Amino acid sequence: METYRQDNFRDMGLPTEWVQDNHSRSSKGVLRGLHFQWEPPMSKLMRVTRGAAFLVAVDIRKGSPTLGKWFGLEVTADNKKQVYAPYGFARGFCALTDGCEVQYKCTGIYNSGAESGIYYNDPEIGIEWPLADVTVSAKDAKAQSLEEWLASPSSDNIIYQSKSAFAGGVK
Repeated sequence: METYRQDNFRDMGLPTEWVQDNHSRSSKGVLRGLHFQWEPPMSKLMRVTRGAAFLVAVDIRKGSPTLGKWFGLEVTADNKKQVYAPYGFARGFCALTDGCEVQYKCTGIYNSGAESGIYYNDPEIGIEWPLADVTVSAKDAKAQSLEEWLASPSSDNIIYQSKSAFAGGVK
């Protein structure tokens, strides 16, 4: 199975340089996230290699027209789908089977000093998780709301940039 091909990714406008691969194994009902990092900027390409998981990405970019909107998809080892979450999106997943394995490619090396999380069940976002009875880490259970994130000085590191701003040379 071909999971990454540089020329195809480049032609679709997706990243072609991945610097870190991660592999997570979880029991059914384990929910991880919603995580993100701003330094270095990190995008992720997520897939399931064993079992099934519900993969989620949430726009957390200040000024974005889709701020707080989420996308979720059931991904399985059998359907071989992948979810790309660009920089500025918080990511998470819920394992739908025991022994679920999620692998993801990252565009940035992990930096604990420039990462954070949004509470997985923030009512302002309203993610429709497929399981109600979930297990989360203590860190994820205490994560901030989207509103708290946007009020924090760190949120100034993740600002929406329109394509026209990039075309004009502004970054």
